[in-house]
Amino acid sequence: MKHFVLLTLLSIVSLCPSMANVVCQKAGPHNMHVRVEGDYRYLLLPIGDKAHEYRVQLIEDNQLYRSLIIRLANEGEIDYYVPLDLQGLNLDALHLNVRYGNEPIAWDKIQAVNSYDASNTDKYRPLFHHTPQWGWMNDPNGMFYDEQKELWHLYYQHNPYASTWQNMTWGHSISKDLLHWEHQPYALEVDANGAIFSGSCVIDKDNTAGFGKNAVIAFYTTAADCQTQSMAYSLDGGLTFTKYAGNPIIVAGIPDFRDPKVWWNEQTSEWNMALACGQEMQFYASKNLKQWNYLSSFGKGVGCHDGVWECPDLMRVSVRGTDEYKWVLLCNINPGGPFGGSATQYFVGDWDGKQFTPLYENDQVITKWMDYGKDHYATVSFAHAPHNRNTVMVWMSNWQYANDVPTMQFRSANALPRDIDLYQDDKGIYRLGVKVSPEVADLKGDAVKEGTSRIKPLPATAIIDVEVTSTTRPATITLRNEKGEQVVMTYDFKAGTFSMDRMQSGLTHFSKDFAAVTTTPLFVSAKKHRVTIYVDKYSIEAFDAKGYWSMTNLVFPTQPYNQVEVVGGKVKVYSINY
Repeated sequence: MKHFVLLTLLSIVSLCPSMANVVCQKAGPHNMHVRVEGDYRYLLLPIGDKAHEYRVQLIEDNQLYRSLIIRLANEGEIDYYVPLDLQGLNLDALHLNVRYGNEPIAWDKIQAVNSYDASNTDKYRPLFHHTPQWGWMNDPNGMFYDEQKELWHLYYQHNPYASTWQNMTWGHSISKDLLHWEHQPYALEVDANGAIFSGSCVIDKDNTAGFGKNAVIAFYTTAADCQTQSMAYSLDGGLTFTKYAGNPIIVAGIPDFRDPKVWWNEQTSEWNMALACGQEMQFYASKNLKQWNYLSSFGKGVGCHDGVWECPDLMRVSVRGTDEYKWVLLCNINPGGPFGGSATQYFVGDWDGKQFTPLYENDQVITKWMDYGKDHYATVSFAHAPHNRNTVMVWMSNWQYANDVPTMQFRSANALPRDIDLYQDDKGIYRLGVKVSPEVADLKGDAVKEGTSRIKPLPATAIIDVEVTSTTRPATITLRNEKGEQVVMTYDFKAGTFSMDRMQSGLTHFSKDFAAVTTTPLFVSAKKHRVTIYVDKYSIEAFDAKGYWSMTNLVFPTQPYNQVEVVGGKVKVYSINY
């Protein structure tokens, strides 16, 4: 049975009616016994984002139903409430055992209710980016495209019980167009084996695992005292899953051992898996998705090793303008990014079905970055994407400050979906080409303004096309509001770079690592350059028009940017068609 919760930011008065429907009894020096009296749907728990973490055990009929880590708030320090769904539980035989410290928790604010208002109250909630309805989100995972139903499935790391990281669960959303998302019940929840970390899904078209033809098979990391790999299967197209009784399917004595990415290898007629293992990637093979054999490892002595390697993805990618294909290994790393914290590095090479061999360019394996902003991480691709596309999703944040950004009802969004290919830069080096997915073109509405200098007023959410001509002088694009908060983007043609300065973008105080200038090489010289900039409530994504580079950054203006000023180019502003 599935149980659902919702985070909302209504006032204490509206969420906590004055009724004595919850009894809290001290059961020991550091234990509280909590019981619901009466028949209610939700238990509202007061949460403080900066509060201590406490173990909350749900016990039904003398059996441990679920164990959670929750930041229960002190009196006067309540940020919001978490409704814990009680549907399907025997309330006469249910109690919560809360293990806490010496802090004065607001026990008298815990209440039971039957309904609540789930409307959005966060001013930074994006218009056209995917977010969880409530709570915390980080890595996208398990993504696949259902060709029969023409549905994109996005699963994601989710904490339903707070807007900070904990209690990892697979959230789930579906879409027809990669833009409009419908939230679904949780796909995989915390169990006795541990939290549900990142992974992947495949469609088992030939029933190799024996669960059924076209079963959706999910692979994920179970995290408790150690990290092991597990699987679950779905017979209803990925809406509900049954966990495999033989879990775990892969174990190893490695502390950081996670994020299985599985795909079908047509060369060898078997399944392959990539796993992140400390600072290398390991590869495995299987005929039935249950028993896996180790093949090889990659990573020693190449690339950036300033942090843990995570979320691998290996895919066959076309080379632009040719009939050639190469293999690209995505390697998400934290920390170690080019501007601090999290980032996605990648390697170009070949995969022979057993081993990944990187391409040596200029007698070395060059360290390459997929995006040149601070807020682009956990890049993974959709399995079974149509027309052999390599379509990826990104977590739009950075572990340096992800838990601290000034949102409350939710934390984190996904960047716009992107399609990737390969091209060769001016030096003949293979680079990932990154463009927004074709579906994103539907976002562009009518052109509302155009000019060669300042455009005001600027819509709070907009698409901005800018064309600049290469000269000895830099060209600048400035987003600004009435309070003087601004983001300055600069083409420096002499240096061959594009940069984005968010030092004065608005709220930056929540982290010493947030205020920053990010810079990308242009990679390909040209007389004219075009960039398309997507501005949402708290993000700016800049894409070279030919897909040579991208830059993804968060911003938190206290008022929306209401003007754009261009020096050295032409600008056109489009409304958002959403």
